[in-house]
Parts: sequence; C-alpha cells; structure tokens
Amino acid sequence: MNAAAELRAKPVRRSALTTSELYEKLKEIAVLYRIRPGEHVNELELAKSFGVSRTPLREALNRLVAEGLLTFRPNRGFDVRQFEQQEIFDLYELRRYIEVAAVRLAVRRAPDAEIAALRGFWDDVLGRAADTDNEALLGLDEEFHIRLAGLSGNREMARSLQLINAKIRFVRWVEMEERRTETCDEHGVILALLAARDEAGCERELGAHIERRLEEIATAVHAGVVRLYAR
Repeated sequence: MNAAAELRAKPVRRSALTTSELYEKLKEIAVLYRIRPGEHVNELELAKSFGVSRTPLREALNRLVAEGLLTFRPNRGFDVRQFEQQEIFDLYELRRYIEVAAVRLAVRRAPDAEIAALRGFWDDVLGRAADTDNEALLGLDEEFHIRLAGLSGNREMARSLQLINAKIRFVRWVEMEERRTETCDEHGVILALLAARDEAGCERELGAHIERRLEEIATAVHAGVVRLYAR
C-alpha cells in the first residue's frame, strides 16, 4: 500500500491539523519519500486524508517547493523530487563546509554553559540510544548538528544546515542502521575538543566525521533505491 492509500485508510478529522502541523506531516512524506521519487502528488487525496481544504494544503506544498523538497509543473501540479546521487553528494559536500566553518566559530564564541548544555543533551541521547528507533535517533542526531552549528552564533549557518539535512534525511536514515554506534562515539570526541577550545582538532574530527559519509554515498544511495522500490 502506498502512502496515499495508507492515508485514505486513516483519514484525519477535518480541522484537526494546524497549518504548521500539516506542513510538518507533508514534509515527512517528502523527505522520507513516502511517495516515490518522481511520482505525482494527488492533492485531492491528501486533502481528504488530512481532513483539510485545498488552500492550506497548497500553501504547505508550495513551501516544500520553495525548500526544494517537491517540484511544481504548470498544468500538472506537484511531484516528489528525484533521488539523485550527484545531488546527494553535492549536499554532503556543502554540509561539510558549513559545519566545519560553524564549529570554528563555535570554538571562539560559544559560552562554556552552552557547550555543557549540548554535552548534557548528547549524554541523555546516549543513555537511551539502545531503546531509540532509527528514525527517532536520526532526528536527535540532526538536532545535535543543528545545535552545534548554532553555537557559532550565526543563525544563517544553522538555518542552511536545516535545509540541507531535510534533503539528505532519507540517505542518512538508511545509513543510521549501519552507523548508530560509530556516529554516537564520534560526537563525543567532537564535544570534548570543543570544550577544550581545540579549533584544529574540532575541524579535523568534524570534517572527518562528515567525510566518511561522503565517501560512502554511492553505497547508501544504492541501498536507498532498493528500499524505495521494494515498498
């Protein structure tokens, strides 16, 4: 059963969702390819499934187009974006440059209390990681990286990283099944270097952390394609 059929089977009561909640649900469908790449988005089915009118639905869909998560064609409507290896590679490369630049600023600017707060957050994640499913753990991992970038004091870096993370979330979700322990351990090393104000060490470890993912994109994309079309 595809995503639209699943939604039809469990209709949401009309007016149950706020505009923000509707956007988040549609975003989840887009970033995790609940509807396959290149497939048409049936607005009537979605509106009925979520119990909303076409106006707020279109507002949310247009927002996803602006973020690059859907495409729009006149006289056709909305389609799910394609799943392309080169785009994923480019986004990982951009992510690396942004995060390394951000952590360099964080070493110089971040208050000790905020570094300690991030350490506390990640320690809490580690404490319950064994009982956390991959999708939830991925969300916590994204939050870690956004908060780390936020320590730079540059809000645009953090905002840009959020958009990148959304576009690569499906690939990162596939990876998470194979890299749970490794990812958690690497974060701890980065935090220790940040607390020590070791700028070169932070750049090296964070860059290597992302670079390792960059080197495995082809494998991850292939695994992602298998998952998408095995549904």
